Amino acid sequence: MEEIAEEQLLDSKNMLVMKLLHYFIIDKNYNPIILQGAENEIWLENLDEDYRIVRIVTGTILNEEQFGFDIFKTKRIMKKIRNKTFSFNLKTLSIFLDLGDRVKLDSPKGITCVSAPNEEDLQKNVAIKESFPDMKDKLKYSEDGMQLFVKITNDINEHNLEDSEKVEKVFKPKYPMITYILIALNVAMFFFPLIFNKQDYFLNKFCVYAPYIRNGEYYRLLTGTFLHANIIHLLCNMYALYILGSQLESFIGKIKFLCVYLFSALTGSLLSMVFLGNGVSIGASGAIFGVMGAIVYFGYHYRVYLGNVVRTNLIPIIILNLALGFLVNGIDNWAHIGGLIGGFLINIGLGVKYKSSTFEKVNGYIISLIYVSFLIFMAFIYVK
Repeated sequence: MEEIAEEQLLDSKNMLVMKLLHYFIIDKNYNPIILQGAENEIWLENLDEDYRIVRIVTGTILNEEQFGFDIFKTKRIMKKIRNKTFSFNLKTLSIFLDLGDRVKLDSPKGITCVSAPNEEDLQKNVAIKESFPDMKDKLKYSEDGMQLFVKITNDINEHNLEDSEKVEKVFKPKYPMITYILIALNVAMFFFPLIFNKQDYFLNKFCVYAPYIRNGEYYRLLTGTFLHANIIHLLCNMYALYILGSQLESFIGKIKFLCVYLFSALTGSLLSMVFLGNGVSIGASGAIFGVMGAIVYFGYHYRVYLGNVVRTNLIPIIILNLALGFLVNGIDNWAHIGGLIGGFLINIGLGVKYKSSTFEKVNGYIISLIYVSFLIFMAFIYVK
């Protein structure tokens, strides 16, 4: 009985499945997707690859009806994954290992279907050769039989363990020290002048006021973001900073979070200068919108884990607050917009741990520099 079980385990189809899993998981960094009710098929995802989804179908497809139902089921699951992962494009590769001779292999929009009854046919396929040119060499092993099975199993288990440890490092809650310091500074800048009856002095000295900033008082671009008009203004902003700031700081680290906050505060103040004219702007909301922008970018990279949160919670909050800013008088919505864009862009440069490439980071810094340079030009030269 043990010999029969071993023969079934090591038959050509099962070994091809193991080799494909090793290739996509180890070499291409795909991750298995756990799906309820999906039998005789394996789903893998890598949202940074051209084919974001790879299906390995081990079950037998005998006729057109079965193939049509498989496509229908695939589209339904793709829709669920698309909604969860905040992905507009979900190009999928379906590899059929046991397709009947009477089945006409069609590839509907968004799904590339490949028939691969054996390794040789798989490597001859045009779509495979174009998208995965290294597969032919990667599927060659010096081991065979049970040794190969054990090697592949161990490699995949070690890889999955490493991935789990990386995710745990990123999402493990950390003490949000910078968030608490920023809250303390905002609170101090509100109550200190209140206690010593210096509200007017602090407002006149530190607010964002374009004529004074253009006259050389550049510190106002940041100091104005630590002032608040009243206790309600302060409490609302500090509550938002506590909720959002502590999360972002935990995700990206203290230094990166501080960079996001200050850069967003700066870009929010600069855009205020462009559109407010001689109006006065105060408050931390521009920087807080920048924190939201940075979370959106982080969530995009970790959308397998945060896609639903970003799509159903954070983005609606951003849209609602921007809409209120245009409808309600007394809200500096330009600071919100400037900070939101600034936070998103600078986080591209700072990068997302285990996700961002050096190329992406360099581009992020270049775009951020162009953005802030454009705002400086508009605030100090074009608009006066």
